[in-house]
Amino acid sequence: MKTNFLYPLLIVIASSSYGILSTIVKVAMQHGFTSAEAVSSQYIIGFILVVAIFIFTDRKLPKPPRKGLAILICAGIFTGTTGIVYGESLKYLPASLAVVMLFQFTWIGLLIDCALHKRLPSRPEVISIIILFVGTILAAGVLNVDLSGIPIQGWLFGFAAAVTFACFIQFNSRPVEGVTTTSRVLIVSFIALIMISIFLSPEVIWNGKLFMQGLWKFGLALGLFGIILPIYLFSIAIPQIGGALASILSAIELPVAVTVSVIVLHEPLTAIQIIGILLVIAGMMLPTIVAQRRQKDSFLEVHS
Repeated sequence: MKTNFLYPLLIVIASSSYGILSTIVKVAMQHGFTSAEAVSSQYIIGFILVVAIFIFTDRKLPKPPRKGLAILICAGIFTGTTGIVYGESLKYLPASLAVVMLFQFTWIGLLIDCALHKRLPSRPEVISIIILFVGTILAAGVLNVDLSGIPIQGWLFGFAAAVTFACFIQFNSRPVEGVTTTSRVLIVSFIALIMISIFLSPEVIWNGKLFMQGLWKFGLALGLFGIILPIYLFSIAIPQIGGALASILSAIELPVAVTVSVIVLHEPLTAIQIIGILLVIAGMMLPTIVAQRRQKDSFLEVHS
């Protein structure tokens, strides 16, 4: 039973690390850096960290089959694309609304998983998604946001971020033969770095901001919590529990993001947001609890 809880726990830890990123980016902006520069430092330093780990562990590049290589490339593309389009959505949407749009990946990921496996969503999954949707709106404090005058680009970029993150989770749910976890993270982070370098601010490497002006400090934190920890844990856990449950469990990112912003940035926290956070946690835990009870009942029936 401990093993059954281990992989969902790894997803929760990985998603929680993503929840820290927005606060780190905001702190970097308070120190005079742009969000694009902060995100670029995340992927640059993150890739350097992965290379260092690879040198001390694997040392030899894998030779995955074509299908496996395609999975890794797609995972890297969607990793980088999520960072790009989510950053673009923040140009048009209030931060709280951008978070709500991003968190549509929960039901999008569930629908993708159902389509791929040719099944209908289970009752616990549907109930969980409904609870998560309501909880997300409350936790993000979106009820007091004026939606009039928001350009269509904001909605499109926000929804695109949700789709790309859902796709990233799905591609990470597929095992690749002959590729270690470190090699997988290396390839995924390299492809993501290429994507970021094309669309964001790779010039931080040569204009002195990354290493001479202290951006590397934020890049180190962002790389650790945005590249190393989540991609490693996702690569280990998602193939074991599937993309649908992973999408639901990843909703923990929102409560963590709100909590960290309150502690570090001293942002206000209302009673409605607290209720929303509790709903998100409840919706996230529901499928796992139901699955554990069913497994326990089946075990008792077999041994009765």
